[in-house]
Amino acid sequence: MKIIHKINEIREIIQKEKQNGKKIGLVPTMGCLHAGHASLIKKSVENADITVVSVFVNPIQFGPNEDYDKYPRTLEADAKICEEIGADYVFAPSAAEMYPGLEKFSDLTMVCPPYALTDMLCGKSRVGHFDGVATVVTKLFNIICPDIACFGMKDIQQLHIIKKMVKDLNFSADIISCPLVREESGLALSSRNKYLSEADKKAALTISKALFAIKDGYQKGIKDTKLLFDTAMTVLDPMIELDYLEFVDKETFETVSEINSPTIAAIAAKVGGVRLIDNIIIGE
Repeated sequence: MKIIHKINEIREIIQKEKQNGKKIGLVPTMGCLHAGHASLIKKSVENADITVVSVFVNPIQFGPNEDYDKYPRTLEADAKICEEIGADYVFAPSAAEMYPGLEKFSDLTMVCPPYALTDMLCGKSRVGHFDGVATVVTKLFNIICPDIACFGMKDIQQLHIIKKMVKDLNFSADIISCPLVREESGLALSSRNKYLSEADKKAALTISKALFAIKDGYQKGIKDTKLLFDTAMTVLDPMIELDYLEFVDKETFETVSEINSPTIAAIAAKVGGVRLIDNIIIGE
């Protein structure tokens, strides 16, 4: 396995692989890889001849008061994980390599998803976040030209936006949705879990427990999302600073008041200043 830092170099490599008839898989990440990322890499290795894992902490998807500067960067450990799973290349560019010659990111041509999909859930409190995500994914697709790309369902709003972007902009990559991965405790795996103290982690466990309570309530016949919301609130630890807990249709992402079709219950919350997201699909 090779680590590549330059766009021209990875392009030349992929072009040769394609000329040899190889199917290319891409797994976009920001590094600090965990078992959730590993499941994406494994899926790509199973479904493509060549797997490229990008490791890039993308500055344009972070807001001014977010954790870009302290976001964990563990390239050596990440590369080891990629090699063990069977990835062929790690593409780890610098910010200057991805966004050369820019004094400020407002000068950058951006890819902006539909407002209706970004002015909700994570997009409400992270204004511009999904513009940054869509832009960097577009750049990676143009650099790597993958046949498939693997994304996790933990970032379910991101997944929905990327699927629509691929369809609307006629990208040739097939998007493979990979299940959310949890710790044995139920906590959704996240690179940000490393920030949690023991007390914070104990409180954070109630985020997934709240979602499981919603699923249990639905299975007992409750379809009213306000009642399911209230059920979840009885489970959340008082230390949790709730950003949102919303119910949206799995296909349209429109808010629902009653569950009559597959529905996503999505939550975002801060624990000890660490922002965590999770979701569960009910009604399938």
